[in-house]
Amino acid sequence: MNKIASRALIIALLLHCGSLTAEPAPWWKWRSKIDGKLVCSQTPLGPGWDKAYGPFRDGRCEKLIVIR
Repeated sequence: MNKIASRALIIALLLHCGSLTAEPAPWWKWRSKIDGKLVCSQTPLGPGWDKAYGPFRDGRCEKLIVIR
């Protein structure tokens, strides 16, 4: 194997290994500034919403992530 091919293989393996440690984005409970309604979402809902609780592991916002 030539140097270029071996370097390409090493880079590909390093990139693949980095993706193995990736985790999904956390979920948050967001509170409406207008009526106080709570919604579970991974992304901000807009300027009318504030982060209320979290982070959570699940889409129902029931399983809190323990931060050590």
